[in-house]
Amino acid sequence: MGQVVVKVNGRDFTLSCEDGQEARIRRLAQYVDAKVGDFVKNIGQAGEARLILLAALVIADELSDANDAVQRERGGGAGAGSGGGGGGGGNIRGITQRIESIASRLESS
Repeated sequence: MGQVVVKVNGRDFTLSCEDGQEARIRRLAQYVDAKVGDFVKNIGQAGEARLILLAALVIADELSDANDAVQRERGGGAGAGSGGGGGGGGNIRGITQRIESIASRLESS
């Protein structure tokens, strides 16, 4: 079993992974860290759990949009399983609006 140390929001996390997966885990953690960094720039340090939750929601939204696009390509219909709203699959403006909406709701809670 491999181990890798990743940094998210300036904090080190030690993770176990399958041997040979260390580089992939580092790359994924860098992607999460970039999402968290975007939120820090926009709303400040809103607490580690909240920032990571926001990043997870955005990444899940991106994955949902990608899955919807694959379904459309395979002829499965437009927006199958989307849950999206607020702006269209893959549309940067739409994603930004959804992120801002999520952030607003979290800030007010």
